[in-house]
Amino acid sequence: MNGPTVRVDTAGPVPPYEQIRSQLAALIDGGVLPEGERLPTVRRLAADLGLAPGTVNRAYKELEAAGLVRTRRGAGTRVAARPGAAPVDTAALTRLARAYVAGARAAGADETAVLAAVRAALDAPRD
Repeated sequence: MNGPTVRVDTAGPVPPYEQIRSQLAALIDGGVLPEGERLPTVRRLAADLGLAPGTVNRAYKELEAAGLVRTRRGAGTRVAARPGAAPVDTAALTRLARAYVAGARAAGADETAVLAAVRAALDAPRD
């Protein structure tokens, strides 16, 4: 896991393990962390975040219970295959994105506004 980073606010009201769990779950659900992607070891992520290994371990255990990751001794923790998840049709997704961009531009939106709207849509709760 070299790209996305997990951030923890130890002074916030949400427990650190839940911050880790929810951020990793969102990265997995959003496809940012694909099937088979190896997560950092518990000790490595704990050291990177300045937390106790037990905190990261709890987050990983909850992700495993939810079926989002699988852990094997010697192979580490990896993003699990999503049962029933269909592969993404990138051509169809590109067509949808082009149609959205065309409509947004016709409405007078610039690139910043288009990207902000997409980010807001991605961050919104799923129906």
